Amino acid sequence: MSMDNQHKAVPHKQRIATADTDQFYQSEQSLQQTADSSMAHQEIDTPFHFRHCCWFCQEPTEIRLLFPTNKERLQDCDHQAISLPICRECKSLVRTANADNIWQCRQQVKKALAKRYQKDLAIGKNWSKSELANAGFEGGNFEGFAKSGWNMFEIARDRVNFSGWPLWCNGEQIVDSTIGRQFVFDGVTYADITQAIDFYVKTYALPKDFFFDCINIVGVERFAYAIRYARMFVGCTAAERRTALQDLKTSD
Repeated sequence: MSMDNQHKAVPHKQRIATADTDQFYQSEQSLQQTADSSMAHQEIDTPFHFRHCCWFCQEPTEIRLLFPTNKERLQDCDHQAISLPICRECKSLVRTANADNIWQCRQQVKKALAKRYQKDLAIGKNWSKSELANAGFEGGNFEGFAKSGWNMFEIARDRVNFSGWPLWCNGEQIVDSTIGRQFVFDGVTYADITQAIDFYVKTYALPKDFFFDCINIVGVERFAYAIRYARMFVGCTAAERRTALQDLKTSD
């Protein structure tokens, strides 16, 4: 759903164009893909140093994704049927993707990964590496978190940020149809601005409409300021937030 359908448009300073993972590590048989064997999926060109890496998130892998899976889906696809490396978890996410090409599929998988690892990504927003190491959690219930928390954040961040590699197959490039939609903020690449808004709403318990209105006023290029301002009014009444928005309009 587009942002215009969810909220009023943002004026052009710039227009705004976890579950238990054990359940996703299923048996190899359950991950087998039902694909039309007559389609002759062509392998993409894979750089040597990525030959055992998932194209979606860079996790080690030995399995492949066949896209699209049948001739009916191929009619709506703007590129030939391809085969590319994918990890088990990303392959489970592809099943729920509704995409006309592999780049749209990747965008939906990235969103799903970021949603699944929301708590891990939030570690990097609430702590710095040194703060976590010196938090004084030794011997307590959070000792394990202090030791592994930053590593959990970095793994989640790097998987979400991984951009794959250019797709070439039989001498033809499969052009990225999602160029320009990504939103990069504070070291994390989001599939789009909507995903970034949803992430910070959940991370800081921000009132979504209020946060969106703050961005609407100051512009997406001042996304960090909009976050700080919205955080000051968590728990306030609707009337107080309306006043805060008027103050923001006056000061901007």
